[in-house]
Parts: sequence; C-alpha cells; structure tokens
Amino acid sequence: MRDVKAWRKTEPEPEETQVPPAQQKIEPARRPRTARPAPVAVPETAKPVLTPGAVIGVDRRLADRLKRGRLPIDATLDLHGLTQSEAHAAVQGFIARSAERGRRTLLIVTGKGRRDGAGVLKSALPRWLNEAPVRDDILALAEARPEHGGSGAFYVLLRRRKRPS
Repeated sequence: MRDVKAWRKTEPEPEETQVPPAQQKIEPARRPRTARPAPVAVPETAKPVLTPGAVIGVDRRLADRLKRGRLPIDATLDLHGLTQSEAHAAVQGFIARSAERGRRTLLIVTGKGRRDGAGVLKSALPRWLNEAPVRDDILALAEARPEHGGSGAFYVLLRRRKRPS
C-alpha cells in the first residue's frame, strides 16, 4: 500500500446543500389568484350563428332535402358583377322581399372567386345572413349542388311566416 496515492477528483465536490436533480422537487408555477369573470348573459332570443351546412329548427328530412337540392327553388339571386357593398344591399333586400312574399327556398349565386375558391362575396355571404334584419327569417344555409352552382352558390331556407287570422 505504500505505492498507492490518493485519488484526486478533477471536478469540485458538490456542496452538501445541493440535491441531485433526480431528487429535487419541482413545484408548479403558481399564478396569482384573480377573480373569475362573471359569465356573459346571452339573451334567450339570440340565434345560433348560421354557417353553411347548419340547420337550425329544421327536421332531419327537410335538412337532407335542402342539402341535396331536392327542394323546389322559389327565387334566385345572382351576385356576379356586383361590388361587395352592392351585393350586401341586394342580399338584404332579396331576403326581406322573399320572406314577405312567402317564398321558402332561395338560391344565392356568389361565384367561386378568382383564385383558390375563396371569393370575397362567397366568404361574406354567411356573415351577411347572420346580421339582424334578415337572421330572424333564415332557418338553414347549405352549399348548392353542382347543378345549381356548386361551391359558388348557396341554398337558403326561410322560416314560414304565420298567416294573420
């Protein structure tokens, strides 16, 4: 044992207060406690947002007939060549007049757009149909079948008006 020399570590010894990483407790970061916001009161008369393919208050059979283009089209509006503001006014007036006249199924042709199928009028139509003056008259919105314009047209199903007695 006389030839044996003490072995020297090249690394400094860890301090006694350090705990190996595997044994360290990691506590989750705590967020400051804040009061929860009060729930937003939604009026009972608020209508769900209308999107293409959405059918609200319509039985399944009628919804399927609308989506498959099997309902007779009572009136058609073609928006080709109109500016966005002209088209918006035309849609609002068309829906109002059609509802007054008792029409039920409408076809609104927007066009597919110049590029990737995301035309300005095509993307704006669902937003326009959700606006207050006409939203109350609309039950359903569906993309048209190819024989009626395909993805560049929409079927709009209007609510039946109660007849005065």
